[in-house]
Amino acid sequence: MSTLKFTIFSLVIGFAFQFGNAQNISVDESYTPQDLVEDILINSTCANVFNVSVSGGNFASGEKSYGYFDGTGTTFPFQNGIILSTGKINNAPGPNIYLSDDGGGIGWNGDSDLNDALGLSNTFNATILEFDFIPLGNRISFDYIFSSEQYLTNPSSNQCNYTDGFAFLLKRNGETNYQNLAVVPGTNIPVKVNTVRGSGTICPPANQAYFDAFNDTNHPTNFNGQTKILKAESDVIPGETYHIKLVIADEGNYRFDSAIFLGGGSFNFGIDLGDDRLIATGNPLCPSETLTVDATQAGATEYQWFRNTNPIPGATNPTYTITSAGDYTVNIFYGTTCSPPSNTLKIEYAESLVINQDLFTECDADTNQDGKTVFDLDVIKNQLFTNLPTDYDISFFEIATSTTALPTNYTNTIPNNQTIYARIMNIQGCYSDYPVNLVVNTFDTILADETIGLCENSILTLDAGSGFTSYEWNTDPPQFTQQITVNSGGSYEVTVTNSFNCSKTKTFTVEASGIATIEDIIINDFQENNSATIQISASSLGNYEFSLDDINYQDSNIFTNLLEGEYTVYVNDKKKCGVTKRTFYILDYPKYFTPNGDNYNDTWYIKNLRKRNLQNSTISIFDRYGKLIKQYNANTEAWDGTFNGSNLPSNDYWFTLELTNGKIIKGHFTLKR
Repeated sequence: MSTLKFTIFSLVIGFAFQFGNAQNISVDESYTPQDLVEDILINSTCANVFNVSVSGGNFASGEKSYGYFDGTGTTFPFQNGIILSTGKINNAPGPNIYLSDDGGGIGWNGDSDLNDALGLSNTFNATILEFDFIPLGNRISFDYIFSSEQYLTNPSSNQCNYTDGFAFLLKRNGETNYQNLAVVPGTNIPVKVNTVRGSGTICPPANQAYFDAFNDTNHPTNFNGQTKILKAESDVIPGETYHIKLVIADEGNYRFDSAIFLGGGSFNFGIDLGDDRLIATGNPLCPSETLTVDATQAGATEYQWFRNTNPIPGATNPTYTITSAGDYTVNIFYGTTCSPPSNTLKIEYAESLVINQDLFTECDADTNQDGKTVFDLDVIKNQLFTNLPTDYDISFFEIATSTTALPTNYTNTIPNNQTIYARIMNIQGCYSDYPVNLVVNTFDTILADETIGLCENSILTLDAGSGFTSYEWNTDPPQFTQQITVNSGGSYEVTVTNSFNCSKTKTFTVEASGIATIEDIIINDFQENNSATIQISASSLGNYEFSLDDINYQDSNIFTNLLEGEYTVYVNDKKKCGVTKRTFYILDYPKYFTPNGDNYNDTWYIKNLRKRNLQNSTISIFDRYGKLIKQYNANTEAWDGTFNGSNLPSNDYWFTLELTNGKIIKGHFTLKR
């Protein structure tokens, strides 16, 4: 050590002894191995311990590598107990200001059992405490802390793999293989510097939950770091003989000492009541669930159960049924002097949820109103709880005993009112079934869509019907009355709501209409099948039907097979806006005439020319040879069958009718005498 380091070391040591001695642990080497085990580690009248032995360092000063420690008044987690070290235990008390690095030049042997347990081959400076015992209960356990100078805050990379070894080796009498109890909880990984380590150095952290701290200079021990309090435990068979070997050693070389601190009085030969049932560990009891704990032990004379350290009145049987959360223990008496303690069984209950059990209503959405509709169970799930914890899940079932969950979009199978069940389950598998009432309200009033005509220059009242709680029309702006008036065609929708808050929509199709305007009548006459086509003005709005007698109407605007004569066409608006009419005429000519003076068919003429305003048309009559016999204006009454005053003979004659628009109609007829 340099002069400067020695000076600083001396100043710190002096300061520590003057002001800080009470803040550090103390050690005592005077205890015998038997005392250490029976009075310090176990400290129970229930212990049956024998064959206690210890081995450790052979220091010239007579100092030991094992002994008693006292942590009273310090921040060290244990008040007292046993220390086993790879160096002098006198180096263990704080402050943490120098390196505990014993064994150089006076090193002693390692331990083959430790080598086998940890897979090592080169251990030194082994300190061993071992003994035999016969347990009364079915489980043993004790608390320990592993401390080491190898917990370096600024190591080199190759030092990350350095680690001393220790083990708590247990075997039953007659067995050859040891079980190592010094393992990371829940694993079979041995506790070492490189398996339990914190972060903040270049060495990777490992199982940080079980690492306590890297120590500063004010720590009550002279080690660079240590684990949290860990528990070594194992099931045992009551009445059997066991051997336990507590051993720690340097590995590879004597440098950087390590130590095991065993909690005073923590070696428990008592009863294991089982694993804690905690929310944090994912196995709490379910709401209303009970747990029966059996602490029956052979030879026991009396039992007393405790909850939260308080005796439970009347709970004096080997078994006890837990119905509420708490910390449970049992005292088991063997005679009057021995009462090995049990472990503490911590019980928590999963949260019991309160749900909203109001009716869940939907309106029947289909047209047949059968009392069935689709329920969105995700919506109901959100309505059951305002804030469902993330570790809970809800499924729905038609009956409480079912295992077949309902789909998210569920159609009720019982009309109008049905009870299904919400199964609320947490991640621990606890569940409760709650009834959920589904109600389907129907809308029994029939609302048929209507098509209504609206005549020109008039208004129309649309009536949605009475007996509803609200109305809403799709007008702009919306109207909220039973009736509205309209003056234009279009589609008008009204949504009505009944007393169940169910709605339906009715559509009024308003078709603008009006009396027809006849634009023209196209006549096709002088045919064997005379016809008339009625043309309606494009400005006419209605849907029309047609008649020639105002009785029998047809949708077609074409009339056929019309004989010569006068006709009146009636055009009716189907929306009852009125009837318009017009007269027209079908022209034809006689196929023969008999000018014999009997005043019957004595002349030949084309009827109704004047009524058709065709009186200015020209009629020309020819004999069979094409000779013009007569030409006259339609204003002339008729042809009398003469030519230049002389009667023409019976024969066929031809004619042309030349209309004023240039159209020429031809035909022939017979003169009979």
